[in-house]
Amino acid sequence: MSIGFESSIKQTVLSTSAFGPRELEQITAAISQNPANHRELREAVQELKAQDMRSPAMSARLGVCQHLLGSYTEAIQTLTHSDGGALTHFFLGKAHLALDQYAEALAAYESAEKAGYDRDVISLAKAEALRHMGELDRALEILNSLSGAVEQTAQYLYERAASVQMLGTNPEEVVALLERAVAADGNHAGALFGLALENDRSGNDNYARDLYERAAAQFPTHVGTLLNLGVLYEDFQEFEKAKKCYQRILDVFPDHNRARLFLRDADASSDMFYDEDARRQQDRLQQILAIPVTDFELSVRSRNCLQKMGVMTLGDLTVTTEQELLSSKNFGETSLVEIRDMLQGKGLELGQFAAQKREEEPAYNPEELSPDERAMLERPISDLNLSVRARKCMVRLGLSTIGELVRRTGDDLLECKNFGVTSLNEIREKLTIQSLKLRGD
Repeated sequence: MSIGFESSIKQTVLSTSAFGPRELEQITAAISQNPANHRELREAVQELKAQDMRSPAMSARLGVCQHLLGSYTEAIQTLTHSDGGALTHFFLGKAHLALDQYAEALAAYESAEKAGYDRDVISLAKAEALRHMGELDRALEILNSLSGAVEQTAQYLYERAASVQMLGTNPEEVVALLERAVAADGNHAGALFGLALENDRSGNDNYARDLYERAAAQFPTHVGTLLNLGVLYEDFQEFEKAKKCYQRILDVFPDHNRARLFLRDADASSDMFYDEDARRQQDRLQQILAIPVTDFELSVRSRNCLQKMGVMTLGDLTVTTEQELLSSKNFGETSLVEIRDMLQGKGLELGQFAAQKREEEPAYNPEELSPDERAMLERPISDLNLSVRARKCMVRLGLSTIGELVRRTGDDLLECKNFGVTSLNEIREKLTIQSLKLRGD
């Protein structure tokens, strides 16, 4: 059976015929192919809710459909008082998972398995819940116990990629697993989003946008997909498309603060004019300035001197004069020539931006810090797990470590394109967790 003119979504939901994974797959596929069908699902849910004498089986249908619409709290309430079948327990687990109630999700998955739900599907669902709980060993133990056809499914490959990513040991394997997952199922929203995010982080904006768009075309659509796609659209100056992404979130979650603020920012940006060529050149320059000096084969003497002076990137060298370098102990003409040649290879010169050098007190005194505190400030900004918008601002500003970030003020960050108060608050919250703050806060 396919959902079309012969059998509408509403008929499928409201009838007394079979209602299981196959029918749900048909419903989600129908809405993915034609978003207008979303309204028909909402109407079916309203009719089910209006029924006074609803059977436990029909309550199960209602709860599952409420989950599809993103009404997770309502779904839990409905499913808890429905037929107690395998499908009921499985979607009860998914609803708990969506609300970050991981222990409850695991318990529901256990009940679904006992009630006869597909064991491989349940195993993958358990692994996902355990991963979110931070219990990677248990999650990987479940994944390693699976064998056969399930190992080639998009969900298995995606779940393994997500687990490996949390380990942080092999980013190449993460990408390879996600690519295999997308090859296995080109409509797997999670795999598409994961691969899009990896490419987004690597600066492959065009490919990332294509993957985000494909993920956004699936139903249900993950909020993160729409947020990240909206930010990318803003980077491409496609503000109307960005606004549609944020509005899609608000249509389902009217109280989503970040989507509302992003929508406001995009609306304001659509009235502004940017010199795109100048912006591209500036972005390219900022990327070059952010290159660590450790990426180059320097002599031990030069490397040690730069480290003692706190010179970490090419950008640091462009605001440092020859006199300042030569005044450093053990730094001579030979090292100076070596540094000049390195910069010339990137089209830069020593001290070319010295006039723009900030005359400011550092947010901390390294001599007064413990080894642990210094190690914290030397950690990469990526350890803060910032959103795409905030992370792109860090790249544009040439900031690569947490120490470099805390030397900036809130006003410094707000000068960056597409960076607003929402992103600033996000950074402040992330720094507060680490007992740090921006300069001037």
